[in-house]
Amino acid sequence: MMAYQHGWPKLAAYEKNFSTFIDPLGVGNELSYILVVFAEFFAAVAVALGLFTRFACIPNIIAMLVAAFIVHGDDPFSKKELAIFYAAGFTVIALLDGGAYSIDAWRKKRAQ
Repeated sequence: MMAYQHGWPKLAAYEKNFSTFIDPLGVGNELSYILVVFAEFFAAVAVALGLFTRFACIPNIIAMLVAAFIVHGDDPFSKKELAIFYAAGFTVIALLDGGAYSIDAWRKKRAQ
């Protein structure tokens, strides 16, 4: 859902939105947009496939915590809730790894 609902629309509208994207960390609008698109689309697809699962979760956890506590820092909890939920989910996936049907598991099995 992260890649489809959040990442793909940002990737598809890259040229339209990158210059006006918010810069919560002070690294510039374009770099902030690139980092969010990487996390929300490419890293989310990697997590869904189970490819480098633990590492792919890290950009998403960071992006969601920035969204919840910096971008929506002054907003009510209802605005932060989805980002916190996603961050918690990616944290659990990072701790548990990709599972038996992931590409990571297939690669481990094949290496033995």
